This record gives sequence, structure tokens and C-alpha cells, in this order.
Amino acid sequence: MAATGKVLVVVALFMLPIIANGDMCLGPQVTSQTYTTPEVIVSTETVFIVEFSVTCKNGLKNINLYAEFGGKTVPASKIGEPNKFQLSLTDEHKKLPSGTYQVRVFDEEGFAWLRKAQRSGENTENIKPLFTLDLSHPGVWSGPYLQSEFVAAMVAIFVWWSAYTAKSRLQL
Repeated sequence: MAATGKVLVVVALFMLPIIANGDMCLGPQVTSQTYTTPEVIVSTETVFIVEFSVTCKNGLKNINLYAEFGGKTVPASKIGEPNKFQLSLTDEHKKLPSGTYQVRVFDEEGFAWLRKAQRSGENTENIKPLFTLDLSHPGVWSGPYLQSEFVAAMVAIFVWWSAYTAKSRLQL
């Protein structure tokens, strides 16, 4: 009986790494598309929307992913297909000038390590993400120096003034 117990322990110890790796995405291949806010006029914040799909070498499907961007963590929303995700990230226009930004994406285990480091006040840069996404942001256009409504109002006032002065001259 003792020999059977030892055999079971040896088999369990042998299978443990295989079972543990079953939930990890090994060698992720990522394809992504990024959309950013183009102008300041109609929005109060700069918005990044990233759609990406992940293919794991070990064929893992339906994984949960989390992103860290600028010290904030957000879950990645699953869309459509099993390994297709979307991230929505926002911040003030002044905090996100034009440039390239990195979004670190974590699986559940990496996210647990990230949260633990955040709670204890440790450096989170040492935690290795599953992969990173590079976001290229061209910056936001703040519009023309003069708004079109203001220009139209000034033209209307000028036309009225011109007509009024022309009428006054004719009456003299």
C-alpha cells in the first residue's frame, strides 16, 4: 500500500508542471489594430481603442487578459472570436501627446503578480507581461485658431454693418 502511495505522489509531481502549463499561453502571436482620438473639438479625453487577437503555440483558447497602461489596469474585453480582445484606454489630452506608448498585457497569473506588487508599493516594471502592444498616437488636432461659428458671426455682422452704412449714405 505504501508503494502505491509513493507511485501516486511521483506521478502527481510529474504531472504538476504539465497541468500548470495548461492554463498558460505559450509563445503568443499577436496581431492588433489601434484607433485613437483625432481631434480635441468633439472629445474631452484622448481615447485609445485597441483590437487584438492572440494565438498561443499550445492552442490555448478563452484566456482572460488584463492590460496595464500608465499605472492603470483594465480588463481586456472578449469580442466575437475566442481569442479576440478589445481594450479601451482614456486619459487627458495633455497627458497623452503624440508618440508611441506601450501597453503591457498580462494573463491571470501575471495580473495577480502585478496587483500584489501594486498593493505592496513595489516596482511593477520588474513583472514580465505576456506581451506588449505598441500604440502609435499622432496627437490630437485642436482645430483652427478661429471657430467657424465665430467667423460666420463676424461675417454676418460685417455684412449688416456694410448694408446699414450704405443705406445711411443713400438717405443723405
